Amino acid sequence: MFSIATPYLKCPADPLSGVRARVGAALAWWRESYAIYRQRRALLALDDAMLKDLGINRVDALQEGNKPFWRP
Repeated sequence: MFSIATPYLKCPADPLSGVRARVGAALAWWRESYAIYRQRRALLALDDAMLKDLGINRVDALQEGNKPFWRP
């Protein structure tokens, strides 16, 4: 009876693989969020001539630059 049930009770090879995947996903999210934050701060630092080269005005730059990092 026990020899039949034994094959169905397999343990994962690495019990921490789920934790590692979640930590890796959290770190990837943090890196992406920090990159967005830096880009928006850099946009706010541009002068009007540079913004004109990009094809946006100061109002658009302020709207985009003042968004929180978690908003697209």
